[in-house]
Amino acid sequence: MIDTLTNILVTMWSVTAQMAPWLLFGFVVAGVLHVVIREEWVERHLGGRGFGPVFKGALFGVPLPLCSCGVIPVTAGMVRQGAGRGAASSFLISTPQTGVDSILATYALLGPVFAVVRPIVALVTGIVGGFTIDRATRHEQALTVTQTKGDACTDGCHTPSPTAGGLGTKTLTALRYGLLTLPGDIAWSLVIGIVATAVITALTPTGVLEPYLDGGIVAMVLMVLVGTPIYVCSTGSIPLALGFMHLGASPGAALAFLIAGPATNAATISVTWKMFGKRSAVIYLVLIVLSALGAGLAFDAIWPGGVTLPTTGHTHNHVMGLEWYNHFWAAALVAVVVAGLLARRGWFPQRPKEIVMTQDNPQDQSLELHVKGMNCSHCVSAVEKALSHLAGVSRVQVDLATGKASVRGEHVDRQAAIEAVKSVGYDAS
Repeated sequence: MIDTLTNILVTMWSVTAQMAPWLLFGFVVAGVLHVVIREEWVERHLGGRGFGPVFKGALFGVPLPLCSCGVIPVTAGMVRQGAGRGAASSFLISTPQTGVDSILATYALLGPVFAVVRPIVALVTGIVGGFTIDRATRHEQALTVTQTKGDACTDGCHTPSPTAGGLGTKTLTALRYGLLTLPGDIAWSLVIGIVATAVITALTPTGVLEPYLDGGIVAMVLMVLVGTPIYVCSTGSIPLALGFMHLGASPGAALAFLIAGPATNAATISVTWKMFGKRSAVIYLVLIVLSALGAGLAFDAIWPGGVTLPTTGHTHNHVMGLEWYNHFWAAALVAVVVAGLLARRGWFPQRPKEIVMTQDNPQDQSLELHVKGMNCSHCVSAVEKALSHLAGVSRVQVDLATGKASVRGEHVDRQAAIEAVKSVGYDAS
């Protein structure tokens, strides 16, 4: 029992050490992208219909470190700026599959072939999916997002922009997002993935499920069925894919999981249904499933002998095969993830505590909502934007840790506030 537990812990540390330097670098780059590429900029450049906006939607989505719930508010903003179903769908499909942080972590754990194929598949599926939805729904009326006044938070918001200020302010904003906010957003998904991989590696013999997962359509279908309903981010899915390969999954089956897992879950499908309509939601889900199956089968056909994983030989020779700098980077990653989790609970000032649209009025009223389904900082941003668009609202404050949203303004309509939150995919009461 003690030997098994020790093996699990050491394997967890080994996997963490393999990912750490690349993932930390990815976090920093993601922080820079957060400052340089603003959501509003993406929204402005993806308006209209046709192949051009669809291609740009998929291309912009590949490097952005947004999870399947984080991409929803950005997509809603694109729709508000006039983007059609095609462009919005291509962005919605490609973005959660990958990101600069997950590409580097993929290279660390699964090797260069996976690291190259994964963003290419995300780009292609985004283009194909977006163009298909664009053509299939070209006769439907334009998309709309519930909104009762102008973009208050961009027109009259007194909260400083993340890009405001000098180089020092921007650098701090990038580091705060990359080393606090983003790690906190993906922390539990990443931890679950690493722990599951360690348990699988320690408790199961290599290749135990090989007869069922070693290539072929059955293996692909099983991996898609595992990945579709669960919530897993593109980075957290990587150690899980490694664990499946230890069980005997072919590289193509692992790739199918890496596509289906991050791109689909119950919440994303529900919001897609509400935002784009039934036809678009069905096409979206079918295309993701077909893309995962097709990419997995093609991957196994192109590399029939499999791919060499950089972690091969390390997960069982664990600490003995690690250098001092591997331990340093692993400790640094653990520290960053813990700090991110503490930041989510309010230990560090990550963001303005309150969004202020107008000056206080003695006649203002307050309303508190209980919001269910928020998982990350992007969920908070979505709820903030939805509530700030309501007529008469002067202040909005959303707390991820407690799930509470406070709204202040003149004649705030309670039902309108609840519907605004529901329009971006969350339940409110």
